Amino acid sequence: MFLQVQIALKKPVFLHTFFRKSKAMQKTTELDSLTFATMLRQGAVQLGRDKKVINDLNVFPIPDGDTGDNMLMTLKAGSAALQTLETSLRGTKQSRQALSDTASAASSGMLLGARGNSGVILSRIFAGLAKGLQGVIEADTKAFAKAMQSAVEEAYKSVPIPVEGTIITVLREGAANADASSDLNHYFETLLEAMQTSLDHTPELLQVLKDAGVVDSGGAGLLSIFRGMNAALNGIVPDEEIAPTTASAPTVELDKFTEDSTMEFGYCTEFLLRLMRSKVDLDTFDEKKIFDYLNRVGESVVAFREGSIVKVHVHTFKPGEILNEMQKYGEFLTIKIENMALQHHQSTNQNNASFKLPPKPYGIVTVVSGEGLINAFHEIGADEVIAGGQTMNPATQDFLDAFANINAQHILVFPNNKNIKMAADQAAELYKDADIHVLPSTTIGEGYYGIGSIDRDNTNVDEVITSVTETMQSVVTGMVSTAIRDAEGEQVSVHTGDYVGYCGKQILSDSLDRETATKALVERLGAASRDVMLVFYGENVPSEEAEQLIADLQTQYKNLEIMLNNGAQPVYDYIIVCV
Repeated sequence: MFLQVQIALKKPVFLHTFFRKSKAMQKTTELDSLTFATMLRQGAVQLGRDKKVINDLNVFPIPDGDTGDNMLMTLKAGSAALQTLETSLRGTKQSRQALSDTASAASSGMLLGARGNSGVILSRIFAGLAKGLQGVIEADTKAFAKAMQSAVEEAYKSVPIPVEGTIITVLREGAANADASSDLNHYFETLLEAMQTSLDHTPELLQVLKDAGVVDSGGAGLLSIFRGMNAALNGIVPDEEIAPTTASAPTVELDKFTEDSTMEFGYCTEFLLRLMRSKVDLDTFDEKKIFDYLNRVGESVVAFREGSIVKVHVHTFKPGEILNEMQKYGEFLTIKIENMALQHHQSTNQNNASFKLPPKPYGIVTVVSGEGLINAFHEIGADEVIAGGQTMNPATQDFLDAFANINAQHILVFPNNKNIKMAADQAAELYKDADIHVLPSTTIGEGYYGIGSIDRDNTNVDEVITSVTETMQSVVTGMVSTAIRDAEGEQVSVHTGDYVGYCGKQILSDSLDRETATKALVERLGAASRDVMLVFYGENVPSEEAEQLIADLQTQYKNLEIMLNNGAQPVYDYIIVCV
C-alpha cells in the first residue's frame, strides 16, 4: 500500500510512506488492547519518519519549529506506558485486558510526557479518547467513533480560546466526516481522507498559515500519527519489536515489591559524610547549606553535624541525586539505601517532622537553556531551573519533578515561552503539595526581571503576582537568530541564512552580518529611551565579538547602562533585554 501526504508548501513536499504488510489484511470489527497498543507504537514510528517535515511547517523564519519533536516525545511516553502490556499479550490469545484500561494507561503516560502546546493538546486528545472508551472491553466501530467525539471535546476544552485552522480543526472535521457504518478499517480510511481534506484547508482558516505558504504543523502531526495507527490496524509489521526486559534476581523478599507494585514510599537513605578539607573550609563551612538542600528535595529529614562528620537520614525517590550533591562537600563513610516497601519494620521516627523546616513562602521554577543563563537565573533567585526552551520544550513530568524538589507554600512558575506554558499549566493542575502559580512570562527578559522583582517578605501571594506581572510588562526582549527560510515581514524581507532580529513575532531587522542585524534590533527596541540593557550572547558567538558589540553600543547610547553575560544559549545568538 502506498500512502501519500501532501504538505502545501510553496514548493510542495511529499512524504512517501512504504509499509510492509503481514500475510493477509483482514477486516477488523473489534478493537482490543493489544491492537490498540500496537497502533500507538506504529503511530510513533510514522511520526518519527515525518517529524522533520512537520518541524519545518513553521510560520516564523527562525528555528522554533519543534512541533514534530514535541508530539513524538509525547506519543512515545504513552506508548512506553504500554510496553509491558504489549510484551505480555503478544502471541498469547488467552490474555485479555480491557481496552479502557489500556487507553487510560496510554493517556497517563502522555499526560506526564507532554511537551509544548502541540504535545499537551495531543495528550488531551488521547485523554478524551480514553474517557470515551471508559468501561469498554473491546470497541466496535461505533464505540470508537463515539470515543473520537469525546477526544474532540477534550481537545477543545484544553485550549482557552480555540483557534480554527489548527490541530483541533483537523481532529474535529476528521471525526465528523469519518464513516462509522462499516468495519474499523473502513472507518480509519475515511477518517484519514477527512483529516487530509481538513489539513489542506487550514491555510484558508488562518491567515498566518496562508501568508507563510504552509499547512498547520499540529494537524500534519496528527494526520501522521493516525496514518501509522491505520497501518498497524491493517496488519502492518511494526518496524521495531519490543524486547522483554530482564533483571537479575534480587536477594530480598520478592512478595514485598512485585511487578505490579507502585513506588509509593521511595527509599530510606542514610549515610555518614566526612567533610573534606579539599572541598570545603571546615572552619567556616555552614552545614545549614546541606540541611536546606535535603529539606527541599526529601522528606523525614534527620541530619546533624559532629566535627567533620555529617549524619543524614532522608526519604527520597531519587537517592542518586542526593548522593551526587553530597559529594560536593565530602566523601562517604557509610551508605545505606532501602526500598521502604521492603522494610519489615518502619524505621522512621514519628518525631522526624520536627527536624524538617517549615515551608518557605515562595519557591521559584523557571525554564531556560544554556549554562550561563541557567546560572544567571539561579543567582537571581530561581530554586529550580529546568533546562529547555525554544526547540526543546520540557515535559509535564519535568515540572512535577521540579515542584517536588521545593519545600514552599507557593511555587511561582516562569515558563519564558508561550509554547511551554500549557505543559506548566497541566503540571500545576496535577501537583497537590503546594499552590502552583504559572505566571505569563513569554520571554527570557520577562522571566529574569520578574523573578528579580519578587517581594519574598510579602505573604499576600495575589499582591506579589500582580506586582511581578506589572514588572514583566515593562520589559522588552529582542532576539537575534538565523533565518531557516525566506519570508516577507511588514517592513523587512528575509532570506535563508540571514541574521534576523525580532521581538515577539515581529521582524525588526535583517542582515547578512550578525553585528549589523543586532545593532539595528537594539535601535528598533528603543534603546535610546531605556535605562538598562542586559545582553546574553549565545554559544556560537565569540566573546571578543560580543565585547566589541557592547563597546560600540555603549559609545552610541551613553546614558544606557549595558551589562553583558555569556548565556551560552542555543538558537539565539543574542538575547537583548531592555527595561
